[in-house]
Amino acid sequence: MIESWVISDDGPASVSSAGVVEALRSRIDSGQLETWLTSSSGRLLAFVTNTERAMVVLLEGEGGPGEHAADPGTTGASDGFILSNGQGDEYPDEDTVPIREAFWLVEHIVGTGSWPAGACWVVDG
Repeated sequence: MIESWVISDDGPASVSSAGVVEALRSRIDSGQLETWLTSSSGRLLAFVTNTERAMVVLLEGEGGPGEHAADPGTTGASDGFILSNGQGDEYPDEDTVPIREAFWLVEHIVGTGSWPAGACWVVDG
């Protein structure tokens, strides 16, 4: 069974891999830099951006183990990641990816349920 995904605070309508990037861009344009998607199997996909880089996290369930996209060898840190509660975060650049790559990752995960071949991610533990 292929999972279906919904944007957690947008109601019960599922979002397709073809429409998820447009939905994320629309949310970013309206100032919503944090988006959570929930799958029909209970997995969670987080997307938090500062509009240049994004953190993409895939969790097996609320409070469960997860993994996040990585950009190994990248130095420095970026701020401006504004969470839905208004908190501003700064992340090491090696734990985030350029926003275009983040869109590609989310589109692929929503479409297939897994990271794309060639993507780099780190198991959180």
